Amino acid sequence: MIWRLLLLVLFCYSVSSSAAPKGLQPEDYYNFVFVADPQIAPNGKQVAFVHTTIAEDKRKRLNNLFLVATDGKSPARQLTFTNSDRRPRWSPDGQHLAFLSGRDDGQQLFLLPLAGGEAKQLTQLTQASISDFSWSPTGNTLLLTLDVDPKLDDPNQAEAETEQAKPDIVVIRNAIYKSDGGGYLDDYRSGLWLIDIATQQLTKLTGDARWHDHSAQFSPDGKQIVFASDRSSDALEGSMQQALYLYDLASNNVTELATLKGYAADPVWSPNGQYIIYTYQADYFTPQQLVLHKLADASNRVVAADWDRTANSVHWLSNDRLLVSAEQHGSRPIFELDLRRDQQRIRLSEQGSAGNLSVSANGKQLSYLWQNELNLPEVWFQDGNKAPQQLTQFNQALLSERRLQPLESFWFSHEQGQSQGFFMKPVGWQAGQSYPLVLNIKGGPGGMWGQQWFHEFQMLAAAGYAVVFTNYRGSTGYGFAHQNAVHGDYGGVDYRDNIAVLDHVLKQHDWLDSSRLFITGGSHGGFLTNWITTQTDRFKAAVTQRSVSNWISEAGTQEYPPNAMQREFKGTIWQNYDLYWGRSPLKYADKVKTPTLIIHSTDDQITPIGQGEEWFYALKANKVPVEMVVFQGESHSLSRNGTPINLVERLKRIIEWFERHSDNQPN
Repeated sequence: MIWRLLLLVLFCYSVSSSAAPKGLQPEDYYNFVFVADPQIAPNGKQVAFVHTTIAEDKRKRLNNLFLVATDGKSPARQLTFTNSDRRPRWSPDGQHLAFLSGRDDGQQLFLLPLAGGEAKQLTQLTQASISDFSWSPTGNTLLLTLDVDPKLDDPNQAEAETEQAKPDIVVIRNAIYKSDGGGYLDDYRSGLWLIDIATQQLTKLTGDARWHDHSAQFSPDGKQIVFASDRSSDALEGSMQQALYLYDLASNNVTELATLKGYAADPVWSPNGQYIIYTYQADYFTPQQLVLHKLADASNRVVAADWDRTANSVHWLSNDRLLVSAEQHGSRPIFELDLRRDQQRIRLSEQGSAGNLSVSANGKQLSYLWQNELNLPEVWFQDGNKAPQQLTQFNQALLSERRLQPLESFWFSHEQGQSQGFFMKPVGWQAGQSYPLVLNIKGGPGGMWGQQWFHEFQMLAAAGYAVVFTNYRGSTGYGFAHQNAVHGDYGGVDYRDNIAVLDHVLKQHDWLDSSRLFITGGSHGGFLTNWITTQTDRFKAAVTQRSVSNWISEAGTQEYPPNAMQREFKGTIWQNYDLYWGRSPLKYADKVKTPTLIIHSTDDQITPIGQGEEWFYALKANKVPVEMVVFQGESHSLSRNGTPINLVERLKRIIEWFERHSDNQPN
């Protein structure tokens, strides 16, 4: 009888244990559904978007177009099936979707009739690629931004064949000469073209070897095109002299608008065509502003000058109201700006993050993506001032079977005021137990973490780690003073904020085991991981990702031009050598004792792989336990959109390194 009771207890325990949801695992990434680029129909009744899943080989992403009705009465349906489609854009009458597809002949522009029928290929590009496109108000033509040889008049023309052998060289003349993941740049430039939908005839509007033209948009009456371009003599040297231009379709004349001198970008026409709103910076390390340009008198007015936020996107609701997405205290709300009163209010998502906004033709219906730390991005809809409505739930089934942890927000003090931190408990946390803690450091230093989906946090929590991070001084979302505090002080205020947030949570939560501390970060967070381990030995293990170890070699090998680095460090290497070398972790590598895993990618041009190799050499030379994992063919964006199998392997390596060293004695 006792044995039967014991077996029954063991059986019940087994069933209850197996039924309990587990935390998120690295391999769960393969089952995520990613939605992107929602575009609301002109009449506000449907939303087209990109639906992405991971292929069975775990190396490719399958992108197809989906459509969902905004009445919420039916699930989304699939429109395309080639696994290579993206960037849907509605025709003005709502009868067609133009989109880009990689089917058959590489990336081309297609037109899909929504009443039924197959998609029609509009372009036959052989020597150009499409970086952007938009409809004309009449719906008869599309405006293309092509990356193409500016001397070429017909990008559909096949490249001339030659039997003469050519050397394998790249000739570099400009300061901007390579890009992350793309390697060395060619002589292509972005220019504006029109394509007639009926005839498929391409017409060149702009294109010059000395500059790029981009961010183009038709005026509401279809007679002009506004676009951005740096046409200064330093256009390919990294200048901050970009202006806005008007292309008149009747005369083919290009006129420079009298925008504020500096860097004007992201122009958007008002519905009545009388104004253009644009973002503006006077120079590097100056606040971004929203500026309203009045075409009638060429005047410029700074909008909401005291708002102190950085606009990510701008949309007109009416001739006197704007919707602006911006970062704020770990969330990404949608703000509504009243141009008459010069006031702003949060319209959507005070908690969580909204983005990829799209507005119907009458300005009353909105579609957007919403996410937080517990939810992957999904498509949402709002009709006027009614409550927002979720339209897709692709990840609900998977996430309902996983134990996910919410973030706790808090503020901590430093010598200049306060910064915000975020904290996540481990999955299965129980009072009276002690747990290890990971200090996870964001990159940047610009940008912001917080109430967004970030699977890495959840996977660390599932592995039994508490996680803490801060939007340290240098981050956006807290005003320009906070953002600019790190200028010329890498390894200063950013370092102190990360140590302060660590000490704060250790003091607040006595169940955290201060003898089991771990540290990781990528990009600027990788630099800070290296820097911190030169300053303290309190961490049991470190994982440094796409890091900087030596600012001198970083300055000469990264994709950014010399004047960008000179502004960061307030002078050239020869003018300010002590700052470059004095803030390089490599200088102090002989102080490091923390076992370190280095993660770097061969095609990273933002923090080139030499940075990881130098750090590996330094730690090896100083007999510090170190390993380096090199991801071949990956770029600086491995953690965000790398090859899926490599992205997952990175996550597994981080957790495995921490677990390998979790039983070691504190240094």
